[in-house]
Amino acid sequence: MREWGKKTVLAAVLVVLLIGAGILALTPGPIGSLKVETAKVEQGDLEPAIFGIGTVEARLTYTIGPTQAGRLMAVHVDQGDTVKAGQKLGEMDPVDLEERLKSSDYAIRKARDVISIAGAQVKEAESQNQVAQWSWDRYLELRKQDFVSKESAEIKKNEAIRAQAALEAAKQNLEASRKDLSRIIYEAKALEALRGNLSLTSPVNGLIVSRDAEPGSTIVAGQSVFQMIKPETLWAAVRIDEARSRDLREGLPARIFLRSRQDQVIPGTVSRIEIRSDTVTEERLVNVAFAQPLSPITLGEQAEVIIQFPSVPKALYVPSAAVKKVNLQEGVWKAVGGRSRFFPVTTGIKTLDGKTQILKGLQAGEIIIVYSPRMLQEGMRVRPQKQP
Repeated sequence: MREWGKKTVLAAVLVVLLIGAGILALTPGPIGSLKVETAKVEQGDLEPAIFGIGTVEARLTYTIGPTQAGRLMAVHVDQGDTVKAGQKLGEMDPVDLEERLKSSDYAIRKARDVISIAGAQVKEAESQNQVAQWSWDRYLELRKQDFVSKESAEIKKNEAIRAQAALEAAKQNLEASRKDLSRIIYEAKALEALRGNLSLTSPVNGLIVSRDAEPGSTIVAGQSVFQMIKPETLWAAVRIDEARSRDLREGLPARIFLRSRQDQVIPGTVSRIEIRSDTVTEERLVNVAFAQPLSPITLGEQAEVIIQFPSVPKALYVPSAAVKKVNLQEGVWKAVGGRSRFFPVTTGIKTLDGKTQILKGLQAGEIIIVYSPRMLQEGMRVRPQKQP
């Protein structure tokens, strides 16, 4: 009986040890194997794309306001109004501008009268100069023949010199009068331009998006009274991760999803790529133009954009979650003989549905580790749970 009891105890202990060993074998940790999920290296067509978030903006935006300080007298449009090029949007108070223009007109008339008088004086001086020159020439001949005294000849010479000087002075006075008229005309044109600037007009066909002042307000030079845009220049200003922007180029097709109509796909095209990146967020600004006019227009609305790259046929790919970095080297983990092994790979494009192209390092059909409950290390005991 004693011997039978000892055998029973030994058998029980052996069973317990076997159960414990099995539990340890099935439990992840330093002793047990780690459960991992695996996947197969596939081959097929990839549709690479990148995703970004931005806002709706207009490429051509205009700020309309006076060029000089003044009081806003009237406004004729409001936000949401469609306007034509040259249309009057508002008016500034002219104050004393009309009186100054009338004064300028009188000054022009007077300057023209002065020019007429100066011209007559030139003609008179020319006539007197001609007579004085003839008289001097005659007395010079008579002096040679000793018919007149030297003093008489000198008097005629001085008269000719004075007549010549008077003629030059008259000409200079006429030229000064003409210049004065030109100055007054330029001043009048400046006043006319100022009167034109008092009328706030639309530079292009567009849409008023804001009215920033009301009649009676005092406006400084350059202050905005109206903000307007060209609706056909609307685009989405989108921020894209620098790490995925290498293959970006103008002309790529895009799909735009506005926050107000998330169930609607709006086609677009990459119109411009900013040269300078944001050094803080490490993003590039990409402008995606709407393929069709947007209506209704909501500036500043959030837009989600998917930019599509050309498809890659018959590409090797793995789930993006399987690609890891070890010592700055991209690669994948495999279960080799129940142990984890790291294999470096060269990756290509990535898709939005979680696929990464493999350019080098793997073959189609190979089994790789996609997920493990904790970080893998070389040589860890692993146990694949499923294989497609």
